[in-house]
Amino acid sequence: MKAVILAGGRGTRLSEETQIKPKPLVEAAGQPLIWHIMQNYAKYGVTEFIVLAGYKGQQIREYFANYWLHQSDITFDLSTPEREIHKVRSLPWKVSVLDTGIDTNTGGRIARLKDLIKEDFLLTYGDGVADVNIEELISAHKESGNLATLTAVQPPARFGALKIIDNQVESFQEKPIGEGAWVNGGFLVLKPEIFSFLDGDNSSFEIDALPKIAKMKKLGVYKHSGFWQPVDTIRDLQRLEEAIDRGVLPWV
Repeated sequence: MKAVILAGGRGTRLSEETQIKPKPLVEAAGQPLIWHIMQNYAKYGVTEFIVLAGYKGQQIREYFANYWLHQSDITFDLSTPEREIHKVRSLPWKVSVLDTGIDTNTGGRIARLKDLIKEDFLLTYGDGVADVNIEELISAHKESGNLATLTAVQPPARFGALKIIDNQVESFQEKPIGEGAWVNGGFLVLKPEIFSFLDGDNSSFEIDALPKIAKMKKLGVYKHSGFWQPVDTIRDLQRLEEAIDRGVLPWV
């Protein structure tokens, strides 16, 4: 099963980083976000990726084009074109990068795959890192027969939680995990029939497709209680790096 990664947005809320690079190439612990995302898929045997690029998409192409060189121990003889390769830290991945336009909406980007994908496929965003069990996600999708299955997560609360009795704070919990609501965690499995819900570059996957599929009772859910960190701001990026420092992500 192929994994499709939406990687074309401008990432304006992370402008400190995205003025010079596309959001999926923003680094956490020395590696781009997209590398972390792909590592989780690869852990479950998913090694074929389609990256839907847009804003600064040429940098994404250059990253993968030069990946082999950047991961090599190599000696250059500057007096000749010769080079000696000592060690290559390559990955058994196949990556396709498609130009889907600068201002194309999410549904329009996905719609570009209509003639390329004829089977179920995985989908995620290029700015959310998680340790979702992809094998269980796929199994849940296949067993349900739904058109789409999304991963639901409970994000941490934004503020500390107080238990108050008689105007006294009885307990304080700093940003507890989850506020009761489940949200779309951004890791999905889709049937190719999804393309019939998308129309034109302005089509929104989240607004035009998912609500209609849910109304048809064909939108399944896989609940993920492990690590999940979207990266929309510098503080989000810091949280991700703090989690990496704690050893949360098995591939780092």
